[in-house]
Amino acid sequence: MFQGFDVSGGPAQVKTRVAALRGLLAKRRLTGFVVPHADEHQSEYLPANAERLAWISGFTGSAGSAIILRQKAAIFVDGRYTLQVLDQTDSSVFTPQSLIDTPPTRWLEDQLKSSNRIGYDPRLHTVQGVEALERACRNAKAKLVPVEDNLVDQIWTDRAAAPTGKIVRHPLRYAGVGAEEKLEALRAKLAGAKCDALVLTLPDSICWLLNIRGKDIAHNPVVLCHAIIRRRGKPTLYVDPAKLTPAVGNYLEKFCRTKSPRTFAKALGDLGARGNRCWLDPSTASAWVKAALLDRNPKAEIRAASDPVVALKAIKNKAEIKGTRAAHERDGVAMCRFLAWLDKEALLGKIDEISAAIKLEAYRRDTGKLKDISFDTISGAGPNGAIVHYRVSVDTNRKLEPNSLYLVDSGGQYTDGTTDITRTIAIGKPNTEMRDRFTRVLKGHIAIARARIPKGTTGAQIDVLARNPLWEIGLDYNHGTGHGVGAYLSVHEGPQGISKHANTPLKPGMIVSNEPGYYKANAYGIRIENLVLVVEDQKPGEVSPMLTFETLTLAPIDRHLVDLDMLDGDETKWLNAYHKRVFDVLGPSLKGAEKAWLKGATAPI
Repeated sequence: MFQGFDVSGGPAQVKTRVAALRGLLAKRRLTGFVVPHADEHQSEYLPANAERLAWISGFTGSAGSAIILRQKAAIFVDGRYTLQVLDQTDSSVFTPQSLIDTPPTRWLEDQLKSSNRIGYDPRLHTVQGVEALERACRNAKAKLVPVEDNLVDQIWTDRAAAPTGKIVRHPLRYAGVGAEEKLEALRAKLAGAKCDALVLTLPDSICWLLNIRGKDIAHNPVVLCHAIIRRRGKPTLYVDPAKLTPAVGNYLEKFCRTKSPRTFAKALGDLGARGNRCWLDPSTASAWVKAALLDRNPKAEIRAASDPVVALKAIKNKAEIKGTRAAHERDGVAMCRFLAWLDKEALLGKIDEISAAIKLEAYRRDTGKLKDISFDTISGAGPNGAIVHYRVSVDTNRKLEPNSLYLVDSGGQYTDGTTDITRTIAIGKPNTEMRDRFTRVLKGHIAIARARIPKGTTGAQIDVLARNPLWEIGLDYNHGTGHGVGAYLSVHEGPQGISKHANTPLKPGMIVSNEPGYYKANAYGIRIENLVLVVEDQKPGEVSPMLTFETLTLAPIDRHLVDLDMLDGDETKWLNAYHKRVFDVLGPSLKGAEKAWLKGATAPI
């Protein structure tokens, strides 16, 4: 159930903690230290023992970085967190900066002087990330210094232990393809690239490849581990033996060796020493991994290319698609029960953000199939809804008030699929501006949902469809329109997406979110999110192979917020058809007042 995020003191302790770190800077003769939001696997969401950025700064967002110098410090966040970072950090210690407008490397280069020394933990920075830091230091005639014993860890006295969740086997009926078949496909890619081995560092890639799941990161069913896939012979999984049950051990030993993580560095060194050509993704693998490969042979050959598993798992097979459809129907029933409850109770003045999040999770648990929620529910009432990735706490908890908006972004992890849905609900009577902004967001959402695109089209090419209704009146939103979603894996996955920077072609079998929004600071937030599946849509006589989107998410869109005069005939037709499908699919699973509510909520407009 709901738990507030704890960084053992938060902003109140920031000055003390930064002062302690600066004491270490002096002892190590360092000018500064870089603290990214990262672990050894570049996970988006981190285990408690890796939340170094949150501990030192108070900022709990899922993306960001801090640079702490002896006299000043800066924290860098993207557009999702511009409001959140102001609330969570001590502005007298950290100056917030935009990751896009003033990236850490540019800020660092402006601050450094000749002979300055900047420390970093090579396990927490990618190969590409370190190259960028090195360029910044070189331009300033400063030096980048690897620090193996992370400075934050030296002062974090009550740091949590590393997670040791048990590994489970992901059933073939949901995985669709056996691990050995996946490995054969991967070995063919290695052969084609003339590589002897592939080093995998992303937990979701390894879990997908070996058909295993874990419990090491809250809401993400992954195992923190590394793997080496050889073109010939069994792959090796480097994982804490405490995570292996006898059953899982027996399953893995048929096609895979398992070894302690303590042996991973030597194994990397052995690959390099033998002259093996190794495939390594410089955008996700840590600088430490590359250094270990080159440790005993600085001339060892490395093929720097994207993790090939990422592209393979992005295209869902028939079993994964069948499973995610079933998961969305189940999740849709839970969501409708929640919305019916909210419609009945919200104006009584007793519901707050936390109680609403707890109630929604309870409806999901009532399905009997929920493994976990897929991320901490974003439950934002009124002005809190304007914080894009708002994380409710006891201190920020607000009641749902009359004539306001409530934004709830949530999802479930089921063995057969992962869901992610956002709905914005009118509490009482919305004003004219709210209805105008909501309808513009809806028009953008419908434009993506109805789009027909030629094969080869990227998310960057269609992102404008979602934004145009807002652009018409000089508004925008500061986040991507869509992200990829896994199959009982990470709720955010690549390489596909819909955004100004999503340059991967969309392909049949990919799942992506459709979530335009609008946020008025200190007033309200609006977002409408469904997950969609990319499908072929070829019609007789058409020359170009075409694609379109099948909407997977099933739940009503609040009709009270729709200005019908702003929709054209095709948009109205889409909304009515979508609502008819919602009722036809979910109605049989509801009874009494809940079914009656759904019938009204999906009635044609």
